Amino acid sequence: MHETWTTVVGNAATRPDFWETAAGVAVARFRLAATVRRWDRKSEGWVDAYTSFYTVWTWRTLAANVAASVSLGEPLLVHGTLRVREREKEREREPEKAQQGAGAGSGESGPRRWITAEIDAVAVGHDLTRGTSAFRRVSQAKPLSNVPTGATTL
Repeated sequence: MHETWTTVVGNAATRPDFWETAAGVAVARFRLAATVRRWDRKSEGWVDAYTSFYTVWTWRTLAANVAASVSLGEPLLVHGTLRVREREKEREREPEKAQQGAGAGSGESGPRRWITAEIDAVAVGHDLTRGTSAFRRVSQAKPLSNVPTGATTL
């Protein structure tokens, strides 16, 4: 009910991963990079500031169309609901490091934690301020109606 809706302009940082769930629902996921640009008075030009990365989730028809249409590096607009999540995963011990210096390690212990920003997209499109695009409508296959063909059976 109180979701945060957002529109992000950026570039596809990864190719879309596409799969179907056990229930047959199409899913596509990709990373979107959005870099802030600022005017620098000293150099009298635009300079890159920081880059934010988002994991974009798409479902059903949008997922299939994203998988067929989006390539690495393409400029995109993504509209959907924003979720910020804290993730946690147990650290995996690497055998080489464990043998080399037990007790003299990097001091990292316990679970690995990180924050991720995700967008559940309802719309994804190419940014036409940076290029052109050719739209192709996708029609869903419909079952043929039972039309008499005039053929006879033996």
